[in-house]
Amino acid sequence: MHCLKKNIPAILLFIIMTALNSATFMLYGIMIEPFVYSEILVGFILLVILALDCFKEYKAAKERDDLKRSILSGADSKVEAVTLRDSDYLEMLSMLEEKIASIRTDFSIKTQDDEDYYTSWVHQIKTPIATMKLMLTEDSEKDRALLAELFRIEQYVQMVLDYIRLESDSNDLVIAEYPVDELIKETLRKYAAQFVLRKLKLSYEPTDVKVVTDKKWFSFILDQLISNAIKYTQAGEISISVSEDKITVTDTGIGIAPEDLPRIFEKGYTGVNGRLGQKSSGLGLFLTGKVAKLLAIKVTCESTVGKGSSFTIHLNKQ
Repeated sequence: MHCLKKNIPAILLFIIMTALNSATFMLYGIMIEPFVYSEILVGFILLVILALDCFKEYKAAKERDDLKRSILSGADSKVEAVTLRDSDYLEMLSMLEEKIASIRTDFSIKTQDDEDYYTSWVHQIKTPIATMKLMLTEDSEKDRALLAELFRIEQYVQMVLDYIRLESDSNDLVIAEYPVDELIKETLRKYAAQFVLRKLKLSYEPTDVKVVTDKKWFSFILDQLISNAIKYTQAGEISISVSEDKITVTDTGIGIAPEDLPRIFEKGYTGVNGRLGQKSSGLGLFLTGKVAKLLAIKVTCESTVGKGSSFTIHLNKQ
């Protein structure tokens, strides 16, 4: 189609000249048969030229498509310039590739510097947290409350490091098969004191289901869902159910407003309840969504305001 559009002026010129010459021949009564033969010959030559030009355009378009695919896939592409314009385009592409490579290098260095800094910061701040834990005992209600707050601080500190690692291009996944029961119980042990402090009932039946995943990042998702369930449940029960293809964490907390549900995994979005209680940073569920995407699984939520929420991890059995 592009080839025909490009050659429309030449086709129109041929038609106009044929019409003018035919009119001239007929006006002067000149024998028109030789003219018809010559016009047929010229038309045939024109068709051949158009066909060759269209074939050339098709070949060039195919080369451009191959070049686009090679650029998107990151493969090395070798394209020879046919015209001076092609040479200029290839030179511009080469300059852009060099610029992009330089930007990527600078970004990689900055990301690594940030990760190194926050890693060091996390380890440094954990020292005074550990010291304060040793100074507190569980003999009094006040100490138990302070220990619970220290635990939350420790979780937020670790979340900073996890956020930096997720934003970087590094891939530290270690994929293996793990018992779901082991992963859940390990997370529950971390939050045992929180359940006791808030006097929340836990409902969970051991399971023999296994999942192929990365232990650290899968545990991160469990941490966030159980932590949120505890945070927003003043009284009642938190239940965890497991089947072959999903894990569901259900609470009897304050719930999530219907208008907030589609946006809970957005960065920084806290929703009505988060803004009212000033408890939410909007970071936990955002990271949960990113980790789920990294692990090729899906996390969904159903909730009713005043009755509670139910978060489901849909396991990818393939």
